Amino acid sequence: MKQMKRLRAGLGFSLACCALLTATVTSIVVSTEPAHAVTQGEYQQKVNEHAALKSKLAGVDSELAQQIEALDDLNSNQIPAAQQALTESQQRLDQAKSQAKATNDRLDAARKDKQALEDKIEQTGIEYDDAKDSVAQMARKSFHGSDASTVMELVTKSTSTQQFVDKMQSDAALTRSQANAANDAAGTISTSKNRKDRLEAIEQQIATLKKQADTEEAAAQKAAQDAQDKQEQLKSLRDQGSKAREALESQKGNLTSQSAQEAADIVAMKSEIDAMAAQQSAAAATANPATGGAQQVSGTPTAPIAAAPAPAPAPVAGGGAASGMDYAVPGSCPSGSGFCYGHATGNTVGGSAYPARQCTLWAYIRRSELGLPVGSYMGNGADWANSGRRYGYLVNNTPHVGAAMVFARGQRVTNWTADPMYGHVAVVERVNSDGSVLISEGGTGFATFPHSAIVYNASAYEYVHY
Repeated sequence: MKQMKRLRAGLGFSLACCALLTATVTSIVVSTEPAHAVTQGEYQQKVNEHAALKSKLAGVDSELAQQIEALDDLNSNQIPAAQQALTESQQRLDQAKSQAKATNDRLDAARKDKQALEDKIEQTGIEYDDAKDSVAQMARKSFHGSDASTVMELVTKSTSTQQFVDKMQSDAALTRSQANAANDAAGTISTSKNRKDRLEAIEQQIATLKKQADTEEAAAQKAAQDAQDKQEQLKSLRDQGSKAREALESQKGNLTSQSAQEAADIVAMKSEIDAMAAQQSAAAATANPATGGAQQVSGTPTAPIAAAPAPAPAPVAGGGAASGMDYAVPGSCPSGSGFCYGHATGNTVGGSAYPARQCTLWAYIRRSELGLPVGSYMGNGADWANSGRRYGYLVNNTPHVGAAMVFARGQRVTNWTADPMYGHVAVVERVNSDGSVLISEGGTGFATFPHSAIVYNASAYEYVHY
């Protein structure tokens, strides 16, 4: 049970769909699993992965094995839990700020009402009957431009304004009137108070709202401090992870078995992917300081973006599809290239066509970092393989480091299923000896951007190479 609690904050998200951003998009609501809920399948997968790691470390010096396991625990449990705690804290801060603003807006409105009433009192005195004045005004207005004397005679058989107002307030006049003005007037009269009472009521409202505003401002300040504390805790864990990764890299030469070396490589790679997430978060906070680096994720992941179909790729100039599997990563295709490896890349507007935090944006970013070609309009996650073929990319079922891994719509993976409308796309970071692949991936359902995962049965998916 302790392990279950430990994993709770970091495991229970489902993949948010990945979509192509267009000039105008429509948000839709889909059913997604709350981020804090851990399914039995997810829990069992974590148990299995930990057991597999232990098995690979069999016979390794106990101190070094403990270092590897400790780094894996940081990657898989502690950092995701801290990230989730930060996200929840930032959401509480946003809510507290919103409530405080709403109350302050109401307080400002009440103060304006008080000032307006005081101005009226100064002009016409505290005993002036605003109710009668508003009844006459509403009645006249409801008869759309009719002459006032004609209206008075027609509706109430009145010959003077005072007689008209008096009759409008009587049951007989309400019965005779065929216009809505009388009903509206009655409502105004029934809720009206004399100016003195109204002024006192507004002052009482201001006092109540001021007290509420002070309370909510204090709550917002407390939430801000809590978010800051969570941010520092996450940074501390990530700094700890970086130091552990550096220490592990310096000692990997002491690992004699291939399985132990692979285990260390996988754990180190996961830590590196989390470091990428920290860099992306910092870059996002710099680009939009108002967010304070807040992640737009929650117990209910952000709704996916519905996108138009990807534009058809332009004809490939010069022909010649890519072939072979001998490229090294990083590749030799400059970031933003429109033509590379003998075909058009489809890169026309950079990554701006992909929505924030979605899997398509991360695939674009990571491929660019690795010097591999990538297009601006590859479509939703499931569309990347076909888009790649049309442009001339090599696409097959063989994983390679740096390849875009394509998940079909509704495809069952391990303990999750790719979105039935959009599918999913990720980037292969490592091909393991057991046939599994370590991937980095985006998606609003994850606590970090990017996120790391190990996927098995690698040949069941398509890969876009170069």
